[in-house]
Amino acid sequence: MHILVIGGTRNIGYYLTHALLEQGHRVTILNRGVTPDSLPESVERLRADRSDAVQLQLALGGRDFDVVVDNTIYKGAEAESIVKILSGRTGHYIFLSTGQVYLVREGVERPFSESAYEGRVMPAPKANTYSYEEWLYGMDKRRVEDTLAAAQAAHGFPYTSLRLPMVNGERDHFNRFYGYVLRLKDGGPLLVPETPDYRLRHIYSGDVVQAILRVIARGASRTHAYNISQDETVSLAEFLGMVGRLLNIQPRLVRVRRGLLEANGFLPDCSPFSERWMSELTNDLSKAELGMKYTPLANYLARLVEHYEKNPPKLPASYRRRQAEISFAEYHQANGDTDKQDEGNTNK
Repeated sequence: MHILVIGGTRNIGYYLTHALLEQGHRVTILNRGVTPDSLPESVERLRADRSDAVQLQLALGGRDFDVVVDNTIYKGAEAESIVKILSGRTGHYIFLSTGQVYLVREGVERPFSESAYEGRVMPAPKANTYSYEEWLYGMDKRRVEDTLAAAQAAHGFPYTSLRLPMVNGERDHFNRFYGYVLRLKDGGPLLVPETPDYRLRHIYSGDVVQAILRVIARGASRTHAYNISQDETVSLAEFLGMVGRLLNIQPRLVRVRRGLLEANGFLPDCSPFSERWMSELTNDLSKAELGMKYTPLANYLARLVEHYEKNPPKLPASYRRRQAEISFAEYHQANGDTDKQDEGNTNK
């Protein structure tokens, strides 16, 4: 098959492109050409800013693809453009959505199943705040899904949405997992907000690729949305306890009032997995219909730790205030302003 990957050089798209080539597919990628890539010369490269409808039309107009996998669609207007360009020119359009489409709903409980999508959404938080930006991200992804659903209902546009929670992988350019590894290895305390203490149910990037491959193999169907999520649900303390054992380090979590951490500018850098906008998804439908078998959490954590031990990236910007974090934690512990220190025991 001839498969177009929109956004194919940085993270999931990079691994997906290699996997598609290994299966014998012809692959074309479309991106801005900003990030250097090490993909084979056999991969055709198209250049466009996908948020610009004119550039997208110039790059794709008149082209046909058996499958299109879109890693970088975020706005309803972008969905309108891609539907207009690809209608009648692709057998299957697959895009990566987010669990945040559920987090903007009212009256739903964790973990979220696909059926929790329909219903009333919450009003916008105060503008120009972190919560507003995260709410807007979830709402924009819903607008994408709703645009595609309308196109499917109107003229059979063949699409599938894969809804993802936090993705952990070797090429995460935000260095979220790596930030925890650095903080564990320096031996200092890890600042964690007291609330919300949501349990974690993430996904390994390799499993996202496998889900896309299975959807491609299955073809367009009546099911238009799947949650893609690991099997295990753990607390942050349990998660970091698992990572700590891989490093032979005992985590020292220091819980502080969220308002204090925000006021001092430590969040989300000090603990990105503690954010209010972390989704927790079921995965039953993907296992039943796609035959998904998810990589055990312990296995992929070991892969990630080994990768970063062998290939340490440059210190991320989120680690620059690490000494201030340590001083802050020690000061507030000394003054009794924190919860009792949490040692990350996973055997509770």
